[in-house]
Amino acid sequence: MNFKKYKMPDSLGHFGQYGGMFVPETLIPALKELDKVYEESRQDPKFIRTFNGLMKDYVGRPTPLYFAERLTRYFGGAKVYLKREDLCHTGAHKINNSLGQALLAVRMGKKRVIAETGAGQHGVATATAAARFGLECVVYMGEVDMKRQALNVIRMQLLGTEVRPVYAGQKTLKEAVSAAIRDWVSSSRDSHYILGSALGPHPFPKIVRDFQSCIGREAREQILKKEKRLPDLLIACVGGGSNSIGLFHPFLADKRVKMLGVEAGGRGSRIGEHAARFAGGRLGILQGTRSYVLQDKNGQIALTHSVSAGLDYAAVGPEHSYLKDSGRVQYTKVSDKEALAAFKLLSEQEGIIPALESAHAVAGALKIVPKMRKNQLVVINISGRGDKDVEQAAKYLL
Repeated sequence: MNFKKYKMPDSLGHFGQYGGMFVPETLIPALKELDKVYEESRQDPKFIRTFNGLMKDYVGRPTPLYFAERLTRYFGGAKVYLKREDLCHTGAHKINNSLGQALLAVRMGKKRVIAETGAGQHGVATATAAARFGLECVVYMGEVDMKRQALNVIRMQLLGTEVRPVYAGQKTLKEAVSAAIRDWVSSSRDSHYILGSALGPHPFPKIVRDFQSCIGREAREQILKKEKRLPDLLIACVGGGSNSIGLFHPFLADKRVKMLGVEAGGRGSRIGEHAARFAGGRLGILQGTRSYVLQDKNGQIALTHSVSAGLDYAAVGPEHSYLKDSGRVQYTKVSDKEALAAFKLLSEQEGIIPALESAHAVAGALKIVPKMRKNQLVVINISGRGDKDVEQAAKYLL
């Protein structure tokens, strides 16, 4: 496909056979309103100035593109740069989208926002945005994730947000999304659902991608300034896929730039032991969108596992599914053990403690960068910092 003419999704939210709007009828008006307001906002100079001002003065953008000298030497292959999303306000890329959607909520006259969270970073980002704009905020979080991400629960509460535990099913991200959608069904007149990843029903995959594309636009400008050319390879972890699509999207038309998305390989290859949708999933519908979904032989949504709460989800964003099928982006997986080793490696080699999600990207790099030529360039997206994961990682590493 000629990605220079890439203009997806279409007006109905489809990326080829993926995407769409599979929701209860009661949510259709809210989704159509959101799409209309977003399309108006993206062409409104005042909205754009306000958003860009927040990105600069509140979030701290642009984030640095850092040459990882010691990691490069350790790999022994291509020259490695790190896109430092961990240096954003709140500690991850999630704040880019949360602030953007909070602005949309204000524009629509909503007084309350809802969110779901797994690792807690999107919850913290949404709680932060709600505090900034004086919005009531409720975040749904699986009980299991609340225990392994207790620090972020406290942060959300300090920001004035109500964190509602979800006890159903596996008590992780999938159940938190379901709870948030149920809330929105009954409250959409006065509430906006700030969905945290590039998935869910149209127009969310488009909106989240666009707000997160600042990552790739900055990385493009920064690498051209530093190296006078584009990178040979981009690497990012893929849960729902917001940090990765944010990095990849501005480079899709550049044929020579390869891209690698890294999924959670968990502790084994059997259903229930991992969250690698492209390794074990098939076409299905989950929580409003058609995409690759992990399912059992009867089509029931499968249990998942990852040491990283933010990657522990049964589906992947529909645009990633399209990019996978088209061959434009390659996808792989790494195990919990490999991700934990990469968590330790980056901490020791560069003095940067990454989120366990981002450690998956580093682990993916460890498999491919040493085989590359020394004159090649790689950008790894460090989507978040690891403060939230230190206690979890210490159980395995110390």
